[in-house]
Amino acid sequence: MGLERFCAKTPGMVTLALHARSLLCIIGLLSSVSQPVCEAFNLDVENPAVYSGPHGSYFGYAVDFYLAESASVVIGAPKANTRQVDVTEGGSVFYCPWSLSQSDCHSIEFDAEGDRNALLNDTKHQVDFKSHQWFGATVRSHGDTILACAPLYSWRTEKDIPRSDATGTCYLSVHNFTKFVEYAPCRTEISDAVGQGYCQGGFSADFTTDGKVVLGGPGSYFWQGQVISAAKENIIKAYYPGYFMQSVDGQMQTKQVKAEHDDSYQGYSVAVGEFSGDQVEAGKNLDGMPPATHYSWSSKCLSLNEFGWFPFVVCRMVDLLVGAPMFMMRGSGGRLEEMGRVYVYLQQGPLNLELSEPHLTGTQVFGRFGSTIAPLGDLNQDGFNDVAISAPFGGDDHQGLVYIFNGYSGGLREKPSQVIAGQWAAGTIPASFGFSLRGAQDLDMNGYPDLIVGAFGVDKAILYRYVILTFNTSASLTVSPGMINPEEKNCMIVNGNTSLPVIQVEVLLDSRDHKKKGAVKRALFLDSQQPSLHKSVRVRHGERVCDHKKIYLRDEKDFKDKLSPIYVAFNYSLDPKAAADSHGLRPILNYQTTNVIEQKAQILLDCGEDNICVPDLKLAVVGDRKEVYLGDDNSLTLTFNARNEGEGGAYEAELYVVLPPEADYIGIARNNESRTQLTCSYDTENQTRYLSCELGNPMKSGTSLMEGLRFTVPRVKDTHKTIQFDLQIRSKNENNSHSEIVSYKLEVVVQAEVILQGVSRPDKVFFPPANWQVTKNYGTEQDIGPGVEHIYELVNNGPSRISHTLLTLHCPLNVQSNHLLYPVEFSTVGPINCTSDHKINSLSLKVSHTCTTAHLSGSNKIVFNWTTAILKVRSRVWAETFIEQYVLECLARYSVEKMPYAILPKHYPSGHKKVLTPVVWNKPDIENSVPLWIIILAVLVGLLLLALLIYILYKFGFFKRSVPYGTAMEKAQLKPQAASEA
Repeated sequence: MGLERFCAKTPGMVTLALHARSLLCIIGLLSSVSQPVCEAFNLDVENPAVYSGPHGSYFGYAVDFYLAESASVVIGAPKANTRQVDVTEGGSVFYCPWSLSQSDCHSIEFDAEGDRNALLNDTKHQVDFKSHQWFGATVRSHGDTILACAPLYSWRTEKDIPRSDATGTCYLSVHNFTKFVEYAPCRTEISDAVGQGYCQGGFSADFTTDGKVVLGGPGSYFWQGQVISAAKENIIKAYYPGYFMQSVDGQMQTKQVKAEHDDSYQGYSVAVGEFSGDQVEAGKNLDGMPPATHYSWSSKCLSLNEFGWFPFVVCRMVDLLVGAPMFMMRGSGGRLEEMGRVYVYLQQGPLNLELSEPHLTGTQVFGRFGSTIAPLGDLNQDGFNDVAISAPFGGDDHQGLVYIFNGYSGGLREKPSQVIAGQWAAGTIPASFGFSLRGAQDLDMNGYPDLIVGAFGVDKAILYRYVILTFNTSASLTVSPGMINPEEKNCMIVNGNTSLPVIQVEVLLDSRDHKKKGAVKRALFLDSQQPSLHKSVRVRHGERVCDHKKIYLRDEKDFKDKLSPIYVAFNYSLDPKAAADSHGLRPILNYQTTNVIEQKAQILLDCGEDNICVPDLKLAVVGDRKEVYLGDDNSLTLTFNARNEGEGGAYEAELYVVLPPEADYIGIARNNESRTQLTCSYDTENQTRYLSCELGNPMKSGTSLMEGLRFTVPRVKDTHKTIQFDLQIRSKNENNSHSEIVSYKLEVVVQAEVILQGVSRPDKVFFPPANWQVTKNYGTEQDIGPGVEHIYELVNNGPSRISHTLLTLHCPLNVQSNHLLYPVEFSTVGPINCTSDHKINSLSLKVSHTCTTAHLSGSNKIVFNWTTAILKVRSRVWAETFIEQYVLECLARYSVEKMPYAILPKHYPSGHKKVLTPVVWNKPDIENSVPLWIIILAVLVGLLLLALLIYILYKFGFFKRSVPYGTAMEKAQLKPQAASEA
């Protein structure tokens, strides 16, 4: 019953139709089945071979294939430690055999000797320096030969002992590691920066197809750089152990040119290829080519981008690719951003390189797109070569990316066919996945080339193999009807299990909503009441599978979003448990196949035929105050009027209030019971605090709401003169969704209320004083006359603080050369500094008690730094002066002179207070008083007269009583009767 009851309230129904047609193509194994040719050009990223080297060795800085003896790879680790004596981080090259079990790598011992010494004047001197030489920074192979270089290797000449030159050196392993020879063409007598002292020979290297070595030395001749080439057979013949300088037959090298070409870095990257049309690779004819030819080409490249490293990488192809990984372009904000770029030069004729358009530009800022380029051969069998291009710092977490681009007649496709992301998190340095690349070799002998990717930041090299099998599919998805009416409640849900057809698909309802925080699935499958459907099935060649499913819209109360479409996503993939082929590879989907199909259904709204609601939102705001005071909590009520005057409802309408940093939200003002019950929530986003209050979903046309919000503004500072609340109505409508922003500003005000109070103790002084006598020798303060104390209290009722106030006290000390008051002492409570123009206790009389006294001198102004302060002034009234009644009047004035704020107050508080002490003269009353003896005599006389009066009355019988009955007998006769009556 519960389920049926729920169904009866569930509106809307759509029918979902899924169509999938799949084709499995296996080269050479399904020849009896008519099928199109399969294209295998995806890398198997699920099962790569991962080689790891010593931690921190930069294993993977350089990589290459080595197929002479067995299928293997060679990997450079330029910061690896070796067994060379007294050599630190000399660098190494590792040999890594390939197999499905991924055998361990081991170091190739090109050079077992440590730093070498030479005798000069019978003294041994160190000649070369192999620590930190970066051996293995460059690694190349050709046949049974491996070339490995140390571009930072240094040596010193005999004629200039104190200095060493970073000439660089290389080693060749020939005949499958049976012989090792050194090749250091920059270690010559032409030393230091003028010659080849900073050559760094081997910074880049390559082999021609017939085995000639081509080295780049970008530091020669004040960094003009040079390219050097020699046949490996001649290098082997010229090698003699112990000889530092060699003479290699047939060696060719570029020469020094004019100084204007300094800092050109020729040789930063080298490659060989056929450019002249004479079937001779350019690397074999360098000496015969004028140096100006190289520089004119470089200048042409440099003019393309003044911000990139150019050229950085060139690729061995008949056509030429040039990488500029630091190429910068202006972003959407107009600022330069480093994106990286690769330029493609198509060879239209001998030495005729024409720049192809458009250029390949990176999509990741600081990704260094174009750092490395590797030819891959013709992967997709279309007659055009394909390449891999790296962005070693690209990706969301800068883990590194490698892009596969397919070639065609116009150069390279704009979009990559595959993107491989690094899977290792970086430590102190980036993982640099893709810093080195090598391709165009078939390591596993499956007929398709493979790719090696170096990630020296995590000391790894990864081998990716190309798959043989591809899976071509086509699919379609239909959602009907496209518009769901929530009012049509015709859905019936029955309880029980439903048998689902078997097909390998995944269907997600509200597929885009699952990415939203806290989003509710608005549609569910009718039979399972779930938002997803998973099925699997084996599909034969050419078979078509079709399925229909019903979905329903949930009740409107269960979700908020009524505007955005309900997206239905249909995803399909291959069975991951499918058997691998003989090479351990599994089939994959053709990368050009769309395996995700998405359709949508719209919810019908009350917005006319076009189903588009266009609200017109208006907002007005008033507050119960215009000012806020520094130092106060500043309670504030903002009353807003929200209206929708448009032709349609505003969906998920909310009042959005941005709170200033000084304010806090308290709650909703509920003074008017007729108002609706507002629901508000408080949140923070990007350090912006805001309040959102629901106004309706929808807030229908013609709606007018009047509500109040309560705030406090306790954190007011004097850095801003105003505080601003920004309010806006926001809805999720596509058109005219927001109202204008209404700003409510409050002025920051400095204000303090000061109260000055004063009192006299005693409130009256009576004269003449008791037992006082006139004297000319004053010893104590009592000799002056009666005491009086004036107490003044200053109170700052705020709310703002006061830093400096001036209190001035005027009291009458003299009148017509007669003394009135004699100040004895001042005492204070609070941070008060006092000065006076009259000396306190000028006669140095002995005071009656001791109290805390402020030192007063100079003027009669009392200066305060205070919040609440009390001043007590104790004085004596000169008794010899007064002979009649008099009123002593003291006047205290205060004025605030400074408040501790950058904002000035509108007015500074000031005021005054009078304290009066009446002098009352009592001498006449004392003269008319009756002496004590007279009083005693009067009392005695009165007692005597009273006794005489009593005696006279007694004599006249006044005290005698009359008897009411005649005789005693009569009394006796009356008693019984009286008793009975009682």
